Amino acid sequence: MSVLLETKDLTVTFGGLNANNHVDLKVDSGSFVGLIGPNGAGKTTFIDAITGFVPTSAGSATFGGQDLSELKPHQRAQLGLVRTFQSLELFEDLSVRDNLLVAAYPTRWYTLLQDIFYVKQKKNDVEEKVDWALEVAGIAHQADILPTDLPHGQRKLVGVARALAAQPNLVLLDEPAAGLDTAESNSLGTHLRDLLKHDITVFLIDHDMGLVLSVCDYIYVMDFGKIIAEGTPSEIRTNPEVISAYLGEEAGEIQARSAEELRDMTIEGNE
Repeated sequence: MSVLLETKDLTVTFGGLNANNHVDLKVDSGSFVGLIGPNGAGKTTFIDAITGFVPTSAGSATFGGQDLSELKPHQRAQLGLVRTFQSLELFEDLSVRDNLLVAAYPTRWYTLLQDIFYVKQKKNDVEEKVDWALEVAGIAHQADILPTDLPHGQRKLVGVARALAAQPNLVLLDEPAAGLDTAESNSLGTHLRDLLKHDITVFLIDHDMGLVLSVCDYIYVMDFGKIIAEGTPSEIRTNPEVISAYLGEEAGEIQARSAEELRDMTIEGNE
């Protein structure tokens, strides 16, 4: 697989504080990569940086081999680098399909005049992309429903579908499982994993460690703006630095005690 996204020494500084501190990370084309870490670790800042919403102080980011440093957010999106946001900001009085259409239709300098004079915009290719995105996200049967009539998990999928309408090469998902229960999170994970079948590479940020461990091929762990660990889900699951940083020392101690209890039970059972 070829490298699709790569950062080297990427640093973002706010008031003398490095929110991202010399981050080296890469995402191969056709892979499902995760980024986890505690609150305030710098995960969303990282997405903001590579999508052009905050400036970088040092280092580099490339997408498909192209330097991103001089490109504005919409130009990066045009390359196929698309993101979601933690806040859904759906239009509650529009159908699911129309929510996607609003985001998918290109905006030009004359768009306001078209709206003022009720000039109907009709682009079959845009509507085809919207239909495709609804199908890929698994919500085509809910296209004509208002977002207010959907459960929270389905509303999250509307946000994902809105990003997919651009038919990106890489979609960056910022906390898509926030507020979901276990069943909704598992269902979301199944839909997200299926994106790989449609030639869409996925980069996932989420606090739901179970979700990230279950769907990702490779995971990076960030704490205080730095990458402190990386590896496969099985490697991350047992990494003591990850347990300490992401779950806390107390959780690490509980896990250790549980392991000891399980060992003792096994020994007793064999006696």
